[in-house]
Amino acid sequence: MVFYSVKQLLQEAESRALPLWQLILDASAEESGISPEQSWDMMSQRLQAMRLADSSYDPAQRSKSGLSGGDGEKMRLQYESGRSICGDFVGSVLSAALRMGECNACMHRIVAAPTAGACGVMPAVLLPYGEKYGLKDDALIRALYVSAGFGAVIAQRASISGAEAGCQAEIGSASAMAAAALVYLHGGDNEQMANAVAIALKNMMGLVCDPVAGLVEVPCVKRNAAGAMNALTAAELALAGIVSRVPVDEVIDAMRAVGEALPSSLRETGRGGIAASPSAVAFREKFFGKK
Repeated sequence: MVFYSVKQLLQEAESRALPLWQLILDASAEESGISPEQSWDMMSQRLQAMRLADSSYDPAQRSKSGLSGGDGEKMRLQYESGRSICGDFVGSVLSAALRMGECNACMHRIVAAPTAGACGVMPAVLLPYGEKYGLKDDALIRALYVSAGFGAVIAQRASISGAEAGCQAEIGSASAMAAAALVYLHGGDNEQMANAVAIALKNMMGLVCDPVAGLVEVPCVKRNAAGAMNALTAAELALAGIVSRVPVDEVIDAMRAVGEALPSSLRETGRGGIAASPSAVAFREKFFGKK
């Protein structure tokens, strides 16, 4: 079963009296032509791949361009020193997001969640949260199904592609998915998950895709950290009972409309925004050896 709206998703879960993660697991298995057990195993492998990417981070490694590497370690040292403004948990989230984004730039194996450019957001909130609260893998896997369900609606109804709809569709979607996962893990209900998705998407509405030299490094890696923080914000607001005054499906539709309105220069072509700054242009010409 393919879900074209969050409203449909939540109504289906209610009518079948199923937890949201179970409905999404069953629908995913049915669509893929595999058993629920096989689907669960595949999701478990994705969780382990996130952990492996995080544990394989090498602070001394740099990307081929030289634009990425080492920042995740700087963030770790910052919060472990006790000088962090936001404390250890937020510091660990920021560090994890940077590490994962740098792993992607350095050609490690990462999990596209929902895309490679946004690969740092989901593990940055799930792994530190799981460690903080001592969660078993089963809980994190269920949270991944919850996030996948909302992500699938965004993909069907709008886009998860920066080339199609700007970075709002990549980091924005990843942030919304992570927010829903956090609400689930923290005991929130389905409506609160939907509100978290709406809030997270609204906070990143209009975010352009402007990679320097067309590489998924600057400003992409640091935007993963921002996306993770946005997920925490949206989840915290939703758990407090704060609602989105615009229904989540309408927010997704608005994101699609904004993406369609963005000029091509702001959709992953490397021709506008930060990518068009003098420093970025100079780097591009030096790196590729041409104008």
